[in-house]
Amino acid sequence: KLVERMLNDYKKAKSKLILLDYDGTLAGFQDNPQNASPDAALIKLLDRLNEMPNTDMVIISGRDKETFEKWFGDKDYSLITDHGVWLRKRTKEWEALERLKNDWMENIRPILETFVDRTPGTFIEEKKYSLAWHYRKADPELAQIRTIELNTVLTSLISNNDLTVLKGNKVIEIKSSSVNKGRAASRLLSTKDYDFIFTIGDDWTDEYMFEEVPEGSYTVKVGFKKTKAKYYVKDTKEVRTLISKIADSQ
Repeated sequence: KLVERMLNDYKKAKSKLILLDYDGTLAGFQDNPQNASPDAALIKLLDRLNEMPNTDMVIISGRDKETFEKWFGDKDYSLITDHGVWLRKRTKEWEALERLKNDWMENIRPILETFVDRTPGTFIEEKKYSLAWHYRKADPELAQIRTIELNTVLTSLISNNDLTVLKGNKVIEIKSSSVNKGRAASRLLSTKDYDFIFTIGDDWTDEYMFEEVPEGSYTVKVGFKKTKAKYYVKDTKEVRTLISKIADSQ
């Protein structure tokens, strides 16, 4: 059985890396992204994983550093935020993995604002290095029309600014092209010789991670979408079950 094989490989390995996406993987989606904070059961599970010997557990997310600081500031987890801009290794200071400009936001923000005005139930989430337009609470049909419109408008604008449009779960996010989770993951991989790598995520931003990790890694996609990952789990509940098995495999 696959899970047993993975747990055996995990036990035998001398140096292990576990890369965990946050939203849609460890925690479900909320209408307001700030409400997706970790529940007690999740913190307990992450604490156990984080204490596993010879294991580097890293939460790697598009969330901004400030939010993770608020949620996990008192924990000694390794964190990567803003799709790979910031890294905090266990209890150390934050370090910038990328040097980024954010002056492009002044041009893009007014465009997103017009879409908010024209689409009830949508809002802009402004992070330090990206802008996100959330439409989870909007009328689905209208939202579908607007996302096509917005994509068209953005496509012409981003090519000059070296920006990328990420289509997430009921969100469109604009960020610098030079940053992605894959680059951040390869940065981690170059620091140590890992003989067990497990990475899990639900979004196409996680595909960069799946591409970067070496051939024999365990790559897991949450939800049944097209992916470069080798394995699937259904939802966040199954994610937690799977990673608890790793935590139990002491």
